[in-house]
Amino acid sequence: MKVGQVAYTPWCDAAGKVLDDGTIARLDETTFRMTAAEPNLRWLQDNAQGLVVEIEDVSDALAALSLQGPAARAIVDVDLKYFRLTEAKLGGIPVTISRTGYTGDLGYEIWMQHDRALAVWDELIEAGAPYGIVPAGMLALDVARIEAGLMLIDVDYVPARKALIESQTSSPYELDLGWTVNLQKERFVGREALAAEARRTPEWQFVGIEIEWESLERLYAEVGLATRLPAAAWRTSVPIYAGAEQAGYATSGGWSPLLKKYIALAHLRAPWAAPGTQLDIEITVEHRRQRAAARVVKKPFFDPERKRA
Repeated sequence: MKVGQVAYTPWCDAAGKVLDDGTIARLDETTFRMTAAEPNLRWLQDNAQGLVVEIEDVSDALAALSLQGPAARAIVDVDLKYFRLTEAKLGGIPVTISRTGYTGDLGYEIWMQHDRALAVWDELIEAGAPYGIVPAGMLALDVARIEAGLMLIDVDYVPARKALIESQTSSPYELDLGWTVNLQKERFVGREALAAEARRTPEWQFVGIEIEWESLERLYAEVGLATRLPAAAWRTSVPIYAGAEQAGYATSGGWSPLLKKYIALAHLRAPWAAPGTQLDIEITVEHRRQRAAARVVKKPFFDPERKRA
């Protein structure tokens, strides 16, 4: 990584099973900042034995705001490449701006000392007012990250340290993160297990699912109702079938107002994971379990050119 570059990666246990995923930012020649969904300080400390490295937990010292959407570049007024970061000032306040985010759109994350967060918030709201800036919470973010095909820990995968049985764990290859694994690298935690797995086809694949509207509409019409859609993205395990056999399960999904499609993220056994495969997903209609037609599609569902341009 170059100074000012940000990378996304999972990290694994010795069996090559994913513990967590997050970003690594190279702040200068010798300083990196790692973000994670859950506390990982102990894991870092354990694996730092014998290395010349200092590890500091800066969670309480830093604050971050995420500015996402088509107008984000105009609001921050900074020229920055995708997955890069730079030092800047907002209203005279020193900040670090990274071109990253947990949505499928153009976006930035703004990092500052925690005691300057409210002032930066006020600056952003004022600068964004002419563009219709709106604060958004987890319900909106859930829809956006599903459209972007982005995983959520404890929802779309079980971190290895929390798994009660082996079948609950997932490797990077099974989570569609094989591109993050560099087996040319001499050492990293889980390398031997992942090298062995790379020589065979993963049993599971993490894919996108599109639920066919006509099939959904027909199920509701049979009971005399107009089609009902979830008011918010759901996070639950939903069976997916190939004929009489269960092919896998969806982990999160919902209606995309932007794409006008009912979409979901799912784990499928390898034989049914190819894009275009026709399947059925369980749908509850008037308290009865039914099956709606669905098909496997490529992730992300939403991937505008402006995100990387």
